[in-house]
Amino acid sequence: MKKSIGLVSLDSSLIKWLHEKLRISAPDMLGKAELLEGLEGLMDGTASSLMLELTDGQISVPTQDVIQCGTLTIYAKSRRVTKGDAEISLTPKEFDILYFLARNRGEVFTKEQIYQAVWENDYLLDDSNIMAFIRKLRKKIEPNPDAPEYILTIWGIGYKFNDKL
Repeated sequence: MKKSIGLVSLDSSLIKWLHEKLRISAPDMLGKAELLEGLEGLMDGTASSLMLELTDGQISVPTQDVIQCGTLTIYAKSRRVTKGDAEISLTPKEFDILYFLARNRGEVFTKEQIYQAVWENDYLLDDSNIMAFIRKLRKKIEPNPDAPEYILTIWGIGYKFNDKL
């Protein structure tokens, strides 16, 4: 997995302060104009969220080596998943989606956010594609795929990994 997404809530005063500091004192750098435009969209109400992407790769995000959720264990470095004593065979994208959701347990992600976090290159956003991956994952990891315990659907928004396990 190459990308992760974090959600930060900002109030209007912090957005205005950040916009002003960036406008006045930040040097002309790649992305400055786009960030200013995004902040202006938040201030004038034409946007309700702003997604940022690190492009130079200098900041490293620590990864959790092993994630334990109930009887499900996800091993990041070896890209293995076990349920109890049984190993579960996942495709690379299935693993990436599962690891992304489990690492961000409790956070709700839209299908587009999942695509952006998991797919390395440009992607064709297709709701049925991500739904198919989630369905296949549920068949492999859930005790009852029709009543999921791990990957929960948040109707009208997207998916989250159960933070109650």
